[in-house]
Amino acid sequence: MAESTKQIISNLTDDNKYYGEYGQQFLSNSDILNLLKFPEKFKVPQPKTKAMVEGSYFHTAILEPNKIEDFKIIDVASRSTKAYKEACGENEILLLQKEKLHLDSLIDKMQSNLEMFDEIYKEGNKYEVPQICEIMGNTWKGKADIVTDEFVIDIKTTNDISKFYWSCMNYNYDSQAYLYQRFFNKPLRFYVIDKQSFQLGIYDCSPNFIEGGKNKVEKATEVYNKFFSNEKTHNIHNYIHKEIL
Repeated sequence: MAESTKQIISNLTDDNKYYGEYGQQFLSNSDILNLLKFPEKFKVPQPKTKAMVEGSYFHTAILEPNKIEDFKIIDVASRSTKAYKEACGENEILLLQKEKLHLDSLIDKMQSNLEMFDEIYKEGNKYEVPQICEIMGNTWKGKADIVTDEFVIDIKTTNDISKFYWSCMNYNYDSQAYLYQRFFNKPLRFYVIDKQSFQLGIYDCSPNFIEGGKNKVEKATEVYNKFFSNEKTHNIHNYIHKEIL
């Protein structure tokens, strides 16, 4: 008997299922980069990076502070030290104490801003909310940072907030905005902090931004259907990237 949408969403509240084998049956915004640029890497497990660990710590501290103790912190000068290598398991990346302190400062900055604080922690908000939706013939999944009565909030860090628009293009935040708008029937709003300057930003998504994201989803869907779906017509090993310059 096929799972109901309610059962699937319930399962996806578990991060182990969302990011694990169970969740791999669905498309997500994180798949779009590979589908559009590196299709041979589609659904191929990627090693964890320092940026991923830092992003996870930042989001956990903001949204699920009760889980922050799950992060292992080590007070060493660098990852090349003997102490770090002895403490670190295979394929594991630990946060250094100095990195944690920097992240804590970013977290304090965002939480000390009254406008952001009030919206992030408004009564009735829901956090880490999974959702699925059939879009263009395939089932997509997403997990919203915060769902409010009016909109969805996604929290981002950036290396240069003055170039955040271009980060949106590079990291496919436009397709994320399109997908999440479909998932939750609400607009997506980005709450951003610059990791260097600590400057804060709030970004709403224009119709053109959403339309650009929709175009990416359409192109990614074409690649998926062609090379990976049950009705695929081509072998991925024969893939050649073609582009007009």
